[in-house]
Amino acid sequence: MNAHDVVFGFGAHSTFDDQPALLRMVEQADRDGLDLFSLSDHPYIGERLDAYASIGFLLGRTERIAGFANVTNLPTRPAPMLARTVTSLASLSGGRVVVGMGAGGLWDRIADMGVPRLSPADAVDAFEEAIVLVKKLSGGGPPVTSAGRHYRVDRIEPAPVAAPPVWTGSVGRKSLAATGRAADGWIPGHAADWLSERYRTSRPVIDEAAEAAGRDPHEIRTVFNFPGRITDRPLPATRDGDGRWAGGSAEQWAEELTGAVLEHGASGFMLFSPDGGTPDAPSLRRWAAEIVPAVREAIAKES
Repeated sequence: MNAHDVVFGFGAHSTFDDQPALLRMVEQADRDGLDLFSLSDHPYIGERLDAYASIGFLLGRTERIAGFANVTNLPTRPAPMLARTVTSLASLSGGRVVVGMGAGGLWDRIADMGVPRLSPADAVDAFEEAIVLVKKLSGGGPPVTSAGRHYRVDRIEPAPVAAPPVWTGSVGRKSLAATGRAADGWIPGHAADWLSERYRTSRPVIDEAAEAAGRDPHEIRTVFNFPGRITDRPLPATRDGDGRWAGGSAEQWAEELTGAVLEHGASGFMLFSPDGGTPDAPSLRRWAAEIVPAVREAIAKES
């Protein structure tokens, strides 16, 4: 794994009241050399800023950092329109977009938006169709006609720019296989990390599906949403009794993440607060100034 292949960012859950702080954090992260910021996409929550409107605005205020919805609430954003949104953002920002894709989890709230409720199996079928269609409607070429079970387009011209990478939040076996066949990256659900049972049992499903589809599994990133505390002093234990990462000093973080890359094939990390929310500004600065450079340096030495 090359040091430049590993990406580092942070995640935020943004409300209307949070927008000044969010803007400051993203602009600072851009100056500090972080690769990504992510916003959650829950359009049925009135106090939340719309993810894609916010990403577009924030990309316009930055120069290098990329943005993505972690993950897109696909049932409320039909795939043909999502393709238009993300290719437009990619063109306007110079390619600084990643498409996070999910089948939809909170179906009671999704249905409250007037979206027809899908069975779990149908939701996963629509999810895979959407990934494929977003890619077909990108990169130029002849008009696209597609008659899927969930999405149909007739002679629609693709956008003349490449599709952004698609990372999924797959959890179930069927959606994991869809990730292997069609996506470019995977974000393990429930903030599971490389030592978790969820990761050990899920990643092979992706790899097997990729190989069956004639793809190289190594081309599908694993990017971890990673909550934890950054402490001034080393902690006697960096993981809790259930084996989940709890945090530690900058040096302990760097050692843990370096091992994740070199020993477990991790290719990205998104910092969250210990409770899974937006990290505070001091933690984000330490992440960018101390931990990320140390991990990049350690990986480069092994490359």
